[in-house]
Amino acid sequence: MGRVAGKVAVITGAGSGVGRSCMTLFSREGAVVSGIGRTRSSLDETLKLVRAAGGDGMVVVADLANDKGAETAVAETVEKYGRVDILVHAAGVGYSWEEKSPGSMKVVHETTPAKWREVINLDLDAAFLAARAVLPHMLAQKSGSIVLVGSTGGMRGMSDAHTYSAAKGGVLNLVRSLAVTYAKDGIRTNSLSPGPIDTPMIESIMGLFKDDATRFMLSPMGRAGTPEEMANGCLFLASDEASYCNGAILSMDGGLAARL
Repeated sequence: MGRVAGKVAVITGAGSGVGRSCMTLFSREGAVVSGIGRTRSSLDETLKLVRAAGGDGMVVVADLANDKGAETAVAETVEKYGRVDILVHAAGVGYSWEEKSPGSMKVVHETTPAKWREVINLDLDAAFLAARAVLPHMLAQKSGSIVLVGSTGGMRGMSDAHTYSAAKGGVLNLVRSLAVTYAKDGIRTNSLSPGPIDTPMIESIMGLFKDDATRFMLSPMGRAGTPEEMANGCLFLASDEASYCNGAILSMDGGLAARL
C-alpha cells in the first residue's frame, strides 16, 4: 500500500477502461488523482468510485486531441494541487472507433487521408500533447514519471487497423525519445503496451475468446486482459518501485508479442 503516496497523478481516458482502473488504484495507493476525459458523466462516475474508496481527486472535461485541451486540464490540476508528479496517458481509440467512424480501422488502401489524420490525431497527437502539457511542471520540480499506454499493435505488424498500428508505433518511439532526453532532469518515461483488453474498445471481438479455436490465437493465455491488470502495470512503472526503469516497453498481452 502507499506506492504513490503523496503524489499528484494526472490520468487521461479516466472515464472508462484502463484510465478508470488507474484512477481507483492510484488513489488507493495514496495518490491524489486528476482524471481527464471527454464525457462529464463518465468522469463523474469514476470520481464517485475514487471517493467511495476514501480517495481524493478531481476530474476535468477536455478534448486531448485539441492543442489546448491537455494544457488547460493540467493547468487546472496544478492550480488546485500545486504540482504534477505522474502522467498516465490511457486515452485513445481502437477497434470500437470503427463503429463511430467507419473506415478508421482499415488497411491502407481502404483508408482515406482524412481517416488517417483522424486516428493519428486521437492516438499519437494526443499522447504528444499530454506529455507536452506536464513536462514544464516536471522540469520545474526536477522530477516526474510519464507512462504512455501503447499497444502490442505498435510493436508488430497488423492485418488491419493500419493507422492505429502506426500511431501506437509512434507512441512507443516517443516514449524512447522522452526517456533519453529528460532522464537527466529526473523524469522517467515508460510505456505499458497491452494486447486485447476486456473493455468496450474491443467489444466486437470479445466473443472470439469463448471459442477454443480462436481464443489462443488472440492470446497465448487464451483470454483477454483486464483493465485492473493494466492499471497494476501502470502503477509499477509510475512508482518508485521502477526507479531505474526508463524508456521501457512493458508488454502486458498474455504473451502475444512473443509469438512469431
